[in-house]
Amino acid sequence: MDNTDLPVLVPVVISGGAGTRLWPVSRETFPKPMMTLADGESLLQKTFNRVAALPGVQEVVTVINRDIYFLARDMFARSAAGAMPCSFLLEPVGRNTAAAIAAAASWVARRHGDHALMLVLPADHLIEPLDSFVEAVAAAAAVARQGWLATFGVAPTAPETGYGYIQAGPRIGAGEQAHLACRFVEKPALELAKAYLASGDYLWNSGMFCFSAGAVLAELQRYASDIADQAAGSVRGGRELRAGDQLSLELDPVVFEAVRAQSLDFALMERSQRVAVVRNTMRWSDVGSWSSVSALLPQDGEGNSVSAEAVLHNTRRCFIRSERVVGAVGLDNLMIVDTEDALLVAHREHAEDVRHIVAALQRKGHDAYRHHRTVRRPWGAYSVLVEGERFKVKRIVVAPGQSLSLQLHAHRYEHWIVVCGEALVENGTQHARLLANQSTYIPAGQKHRLHNPGSSELVLIEVQCGNYLGEDDIVRFEDNYGRAPAQGGTAPASAHHA
Repeated sequence: MDNTDLPVLVPVVISGGAGTRLWPVSRETFPKPMMTLADGESLLQKTFNRVAALPGVQEVVTVINRDIYFLARDMFARSAAGAMPCSFLLEPVGRNTAAAIAAAASWVARRHGDHALMLVLPADHLIEPLDSFVEAVAAAAAVARQGWLATFGVAPTAPETGYGYIQAGPRIGAGEQAHLACRFVEKPALELAKAYLASGDYLWNSGMFCFSAGAVLAELQRYASDIADQAAGSVRGGRELRAGDQLSLELDPVVFEAVRAQSLDFALMERSQRVAVVRNTMRWSDVGSWSSVSALLPQDGEGNSVSAEAVLHNTRRCFIRSERVVGAVGLDNLMIVDTEDALLVAHREHAEDVRHIVAALQRKGHDAYRHHRTVRRPWGAYSVLVEGERFKVKRIVVAPGQSLSLQLHAHRYEHWIVVCGEALVENGTQHARLLANQSTYIPAGQKHRLHNPGSSELVLIEVQCGNYLGEDDIVRFEDNYGRAPAQGGTAPASAHHA
């Protein structure tokens, strides 16, 4: 199909999911789509780059958790799509893909009309080559124009048990690619996957869709009306935020949190009679585990895949990823993933079980399932250097011209020492300008704020003392990034430092 036949498209990038099988790089506050690969680009940035190659794009919509919106915003700006019109829908909590797509459909219909075609793309997949992707989108768009809900089926190359499958039925229309979707199968056993591969009738379920906003809303109303109604209500009651030409909508938290959590496949695609699967041969991976990441790297003569400065001796079939020097001696068939605050060592055959480590950390209340040692914020970043009984020491970096929120802490006392740069400090009723080697003290219960008025980074050391030093001990009153309640008050429990 000639790509000029594409109608106006609104790509909708769904950036959800914790990516627990990719711990310790993927965390709750820095999830899988943000993870960089060996070439230095994140999965989300690669998704934006693919969108930039599509003709007829009216706007790019990204659905993402509000706490990491600023990361996605910055990645979009650095991507090939950075000059395209864009908007962000900010989820207060994750409610799976049916809710996210229903909210996006309401948003797209409101801005572009019911006939606008939505191209729904997971934020964390890899697709090659680009030409095959563009051709597949053109074929799916042609089917979607006829009122079908199109899903993308990838021709399988192996009996994968970690992917879902779609059975392709009779052809739809005059082309060779579009078929009636007869059956959805979730992660079959190995023997069944082998039979699917041999039959030629089953395709991998890529999790990508194309349909008009009106068509998907109508089918959701028929098969999952509660999800459709509540998602639409979260859009109607949402709060619009503008930053220059960029528009974001913070979905109504009360309404959205009440939406039933279910995937679009279960809520709609497996039930609707209007589902087509578009067959394609693009190389596709959901990059769902460290085994998938390892497969993207070249191997040495012993079958090792290394993304690190590593010294190997008598080591075979291992995957190593680290930001520091790793020595490996006498190892076989292991995965080693090292970050500044956590280390994973796992057998390759148990790559899918890494999620159990994350679940155990969560049950223990250990911070390593949520945060990296260095946490990125809209204004800069902070790193926890050391912590112990009744104390915590952080290194805080504030970008030029940025400010932390006006806030207070009920349980902790803070000491700030400027390392370099210039700080404007609001401390109760006092205002002070601090330079390198100068410091201030902020008692518990006192409103305070930190601003960097300079043209270079502000770096300071913060020493916290108190009987409770959790990141949820924060009340925001004013915030430049839309994180403060409308009338002031307690920030959500998911909030982090400033």
